[in-house]
Amino acid sequence: MHPKKDPQLRSDAQRNRERILEVALTELTRSADAPLSAIAKKACVGQGTFYRNFPSREALVLEVYRYEVQQVADTACQLLDTRAPDQALREWMDRLAQYAMAKAGLADAMRKATSAHGTLAGLGHGPVSSAITLLLKANEEAGTIRPGLTPDDFMLAIAGLWQIDPHSDWQSRAGRLLDLVMDGLRAGAPGR
Repeated sequence: MHPKKDPQLRSDAQRNRERILEVALTELTRSADAPLSAIAKKACVGQGTFYRNFPSREALVLEVYRYEVQQVADTACQLLDTRAPDQALREWMDRLAQYAMAKAGLADAMRKATSAHGTLAGLGHGPVSSAITLLLKANEEAGTIRPGLTPDDFMLAIAGLWQIDPHSDWQSRAGRLLDLVMDGLRAGAPGR
């Protein structure tokens, strides 16, 4: 008979992985070139544990990015539960902008980690696209935006967000841009 695996070991391994991701998010946001050895040390895990979880810089960066994008996407449901559809959409746009500006270092790390293998533009597209679809559908049903908009239409409309310098007064610029986008989404809405 083989001894049963200790569930404590599995939970310890999960905690190690989560701790690595938390430290990596902080360090990569601060500097795209944060050394993996420093991330492992700050996460209080050995090199072996670190590389078992994340065998390369690219694997670590992509996992941090996926996790963060999922967090932003998940707020769409929370906002729709507590706000009118158009308020939820506008507030979610602010959260997306805040994520984009606050994670500029992570975006640099993404570019560096994926440049050797081509761009991974679709990464994170699924969760974000699902969140946008949910928000647009709720607003279309409420008559607060023009009908027939797609997630791609929405992403094109807010594309200017990615051109804003995160080291500038980005809040006011992003706010003006997103207000313009929201005004455009409302134009032609049946409920107006």
